[in-house]
Amino acid sequence: MDDHEQSYETGPIFDALDIDLVVKVLSHTAFIFYYFQGARWPDSVIVLSAGFCAATSLFWFVKWYSRLFRNQGSLLFGPGPFDWGEQIVVITGGSSGIGELIANTLAVRNVTVVVLDVNPIVTENYNITYYKCDVSQWEEVEAISKQIVEELGHPTVLINNAGVVQGKLLLDLTPEDIQQTLSVNTLAHFWTLKAFLPEMIKNKTGHIINMSSVAGMVGMAKMIDYNASKAALISLHESLRYELDHQYNAPGVRTTLLIAGHILTPLFSTVRLSQSRLYKFFVPSLAPITIAKAVIAALDEQHSRVIYLPFYAHFVPYLWVMPSFIRDFAQWLSGCDYAMDDFVKVSGRRPEEGPVPEIRNDTKND
Repeated sequence: MDDHEQSYETGPIFDALDIDLVVKVLSHTAFIFYYFQGARWPDSVIVLSAGFCAATSLFWFVKWYSRLFRNQGSLLFGPGPFDWGEQIVVITGGSSGIGELIANTLAVRNVTVVVLDVNPIVTENYNITYYKCDVSQWEEVEAISKQIVEELGHPTVLINNAGVVQGKLLLDLTPEDIQQTLSVNTLAHFWTLKAFLPEMIKNKTGHIINMSSVAGMVGMAKMIDYNASKAALISLHESLRYELDHQYNAPGVRTTLLIAGHILTPLFSTVRLSQSRLYKFFVPSLAPITIAKAVIAALDEQHSRVIYLPFYAHFVPYLWVMPSFIRDFAQWLSGCDYAMDDFVKVSGRRPEEGPVPEIRNDTKND
């Protein structure tokens, strides 16, 4: 195993302590143990605990009702169980990283999985079918989609997962770099939607999952093309939701947008992030299994929604309305303008880019 792969290994249990874990624990804690320790109303600890529980309950009720409203749901009755055995799931970029993990996890559930990628997936699951396809090319997507329908049937779930990043300054980007980024990260979504969405609209059911990034909501140095492609995807997703609801009359076709921070996959394996405990606490990197679990849960719940991971991602959209000094402070605090300084492109290398060069194993420590 080489050096950059070792960064994916599990560290000491203390390394798993971050703001996401704290928020999760607090949101499920009622603090009733103070009562059994002798505290009584109106002791301040009881009043504060009751206020916290009331505020938390109200927050989750509003959040849940908002999702029900978006999905024409009922407060009393939920959707029927999701029949995994009847699903045909298409995953773009499913031969490595998150896509590979999702594909193998779904295959264990007896789901028919279709992987579209330029490289074959290495798996022992018999119900994963691989089709070589450059999803950035409409002609290939159109031809392969017809082959899939003929051989397996019409897909019921589409997971747009394929992605690429260059990690260069604007003036250093070649036309080929820009074309690849926008074609894979944005245009490919148009092509897969045009290929598989019509049947979902016809049947008034289906699920589209788009994998975006917090990078689509902010600006970062050496990420111009990537950020622009992810911002376009966020807008595409939002517009698609309203087209399905008001133009195609197909609200039953669900759409989920996943906006994630840094994920420990080969795509960003050479990015340099702060190793300070404070940074890791508030801006934790995500394990691929966290993303896979969120995607599978979204399919199981059968709701259209936007998923922000990790916790800090919920606040990124509000940076737009912050005063410039607060916005710039957040930019400085994150270190994102320098994280790509020693970046080496590992995934999605074009033939003319040659093999992956030797990767330096020096990590930025603050």
